[in-house]
Amino acid sequence: MDAATLAGTVSTVLFAAANLPMVVKAVRSGDLRSYSLSALVMGNVGNAVYTVYVLSLPFGPIWILHGFYLTTMAIMLVLYGVSAHAHRGRATTTGHGAMTAVAFGHGGHGRRARTGAGGIPVR
Repeated sequence: MDAATLAGTVSTVLFAAANLPMVVKAVRSGDLRSYSLSALVMGNVGNAVYTVYVLSLPFGPIWILHGFYLTTMAIMLVLYGVSAHAHRGRATTTGHGAMTAVAFGHGGHGRRARTGAGGIPVR
């Protein structure tokens, strides 16, 4: 194995290992509301276009890394769609219009919002 292939293999493992915890957390929680839809869509489109270039290269570490990125970005986009659909309407209001619970993107935990006169949220 030459130095370039070794460097490609090591960097592939490092990049995949760096991204794996994010993907695992997203799959476990199913909550990706903190992610940007436009970034996920552009990442998937970019990966699709980049595939043309990768396929023109001889098989090597870049194919494995690109396959990992294709797979994980597609999973993240699908989970984003599922998460956005599942979490619609989670915030509730009282009879006076004051918000009483807010759903957050970090594991679905809720937090009570403080309200002032007329149910206006206060920081």
